Amino acid sequence: MIDTVNHGQKGHVRELRLARPPANAFNGALLEELARLIEAAPNGGAEALVISGSPGMFTGGLDVPELLGLGRDEVRAFWGRFYATLRTVAAAEIPVAAAITGHSPAAGAVLSVFCDYRVIADGPFKIGMNEVQVGLVPPLPLQYAMKRLTGPRQGDALLVAGALLSPAEALRVGLVDEVVAPDRVVPAAVAWGERLAALPKAAMRETRRVARADLVAQFDALGDAALDEATERWFSPETQQALRALVARLAATKR
Repeated sequence: MIDTVNHGQKGHVRELRLARPPANAFNGALLEELARLIEAAPNGGAEALVISGSPGMFTGGLDVPELLGLGRDEVRAFWGRFYATLRTVAAAEIPVAAAITGHSPAAGAVLSVFCDYRVIADGPFKIGMNEVQVGLVPPLPLQYAMKRLTGPRQGDALLVAGALLSPAEALRVGLVDEVVAPDRVVPAAVAWGERLAALPKAAMRETRRVARADLVAQFDALGDAALDEATERWFSPETQQALRALVARLAATKR
């Protein structure tokens, strides 16, 4: 479900390419594989990571059709895996860039905000935490990470509206760092990784660890109550109705 590619003459930058068609949607197995590869990368010689998707689609977010078929205990376990994977990204030993190769709604935007750097493809693509539009409430760590990039006032407005932004709008509000041609997304992210890999390693990594400690702390503050709350919200009538309507719309577009 994830292809790995080493870049550069010395292979310092490793690309983790999401490969779960058609939308690279996250289920428990994909999240677990992503976390495992991130944690293993430094011991494998990588000094920076790039998480990418397929042309036109970074990731469509959560695999809602699969998740709708799960029971309460399974959904609760999924939320635990989701938070654990995001913490792994936030606490990664080496820098992580999101090469946003296309659409990146909901959990796609969530993944990107926990990376160090974000490069998005120019084009008719949308990115944003649109959870409210499908009846979900972004948990506190996700809201914190969004507002950490865009600022509190603007972040609040984007989250409450469940806004989806164009690449240019995302750049303007600080949700992404670069907008480039689609064929330049991965090279631009790799170039960023190579620049950091060329710095004195110990100084760069320790500075980065301290600078990102607040992101990691958001997850360390979560307890069992957060998983219970996310599970209850998932099974609320309003959320279930909105999610099933979403699945129906997606199915209709495939006909």
